[in-house]
Amino acid sequence: MSERPDDTPEGDTLETALDAGFDAPPEGQDEAEHDEVDAAVITALSEGDTEALKELVDGLHYADVADVVERLNEDKRTQFLTELGDCLPSEVWAELDEAVRETVFEDMEPAQIAAAVSELDSDDAVEIVEEMEEPDQKAVLEAMAPPDRRLIEQSLGYPDDSAGRLMQREIVTVPTNWTVGETIDYMRAAADGDEDILPTSFYDIFVVDPTHKPVGAIHLSHLLRSKRPIKVSEIMQTELKLIPVTMDQEDVAFLFRQRDLVSAPVVDEAQRLVGAITIDDVVDVIHEEHEEDMLAMAGVGEADLYDAAIDTTKARFRWLLVNLFTAILASLVIGLFETTLQQVVALAILMPIVASMGGNAGTQTLTVAVRALATRELTSTNAYRVIGKELLVGAINGVLFAVITGAIAWGWFQEPQIGLIIGMAMIVNMIVAGLAGASIPLLLDRAGVDPAIASSVFLTTVTDVVGFFAFLGLAAAFLL
Repeated sequence: MSERPDDTPEGDTLETALDAGFDAPPEGQDEAEHDEVDAAVITALSEGDTEALKELVDGLHYADVADVVERLNEDKRTQFLTELGDCLPSEVWAELDEAVRETVFEDMEPAQIAAAVSELDSDDAVEIVEEMEEPDQKAVLEAMAPPDRRLIEQSLGYPDDSAGRLMQREIVTVPTNWTVGETIDYMRAAADGDEDILPTSFYDIFVVDPTHKPVGAIHLSHLLRSKRPIKVSEIMQTELKLIPVTMDQEDVAFLFRQRDLVSAPVVDEAQRLVGAITIDDVVDVIHEEHEEDMLAMAGVGEADLYDAAIDTTKARFRWLLVNLFTAILASLVIGLFETTLQQVVALAILMPIVASMGGNAGTQTLTVAVRALATRELTSTNAYRVIGKELLVGAINGVLFAVITGAIAWGWFQEPQIGLIIGMAMIVNMIVAGLAGASIPLLLDRAGVDPAIASSVFLTTVTDVVGFFAFLGLAAAFLL
């Protein structure tokens, strides 16, 4: 990282950067480092010092440059990108948040976007182009050179979130009759040529037959330790895990985790080699899927941080509306026992405890179940065992907390019946919470609905309704 320019004011801090046009630094990253970079960038932009700005960017990793772009407000962001021009590393575009990248592209011509995307590896280029609106996508593709356009169009022809969209088209392939020396010489010649056809990063060399079907793979480390005259067919690994182009990216991530893969070949319907997926892409998939599930459980979107206020409001309104109707359902249950509540005021005071405990217990089970479904640890073969375990856990916790809350309620209101009622209701709701938390994600998954999106709404409704009904129903039966 480059040093702070000499003319940067001594007092530049995070507050100075925020006032000058930065949003807060990303959570989890070193604030001191971001303060230093932010202050230096703001100084260079304010003074129009393009050389200082370029020098600063040269000292940063492209992912850190993308962070800087994301934290800038719209005006400063435009100035930053204009000042840098062609000096901006092309990899920055792949690292930008989709919402930020979309706003930046609005001010760029299709030819400029096409030039930036063409410098990227094919997997990164496809990721950027596929996120564009169809008219913009078409304009950018038309502005590309025919070879680049064909590669991207072929990848876009595969299903969304599939291996075909994720794979890197630039791969190193050699025939079975080559030697180690010929392979190394080929890679050196390709790297020294006018047009480097090798991928930026790769871990395996794939050995193919005359029909371009993969028959083996050689790790680079193994290749470099072998003598030049040795045939690649003698040192290649023949047990390959071939990934179909149509395989879902979640299945790809699961496969990499299960087999401890670093890279894997991707084949078409005819089993011909068409690309490769590397571990860096899989890490991105795992992060995206996890982030998507966590945001979906809260009813917010990935671009929520960067969207306009009205767009964020619209997106959250739908989710809150669903919760409103479920809350009304719970209120209707309470309304059935209006007379009971009027006669025993203590019930109104204690009622939220039952619902709250059931909701929290259900959320614990739900979180474990959703994660287990995502990692394929929860399937139809062990579903009954998992549900049975959660029922048992719910029953044990129910009894334990029934004793605690029952004793508290008894001592609080000096009524043993109230302590008995809340204890019985606690047992019922904790058992139901365990059952609902484990079974709702399974039922939604079987119905083809993402459990991370809808489970929490159903769970909250079940625990509230059952908790209120059990508590007030028992109270009506024993106290009136």
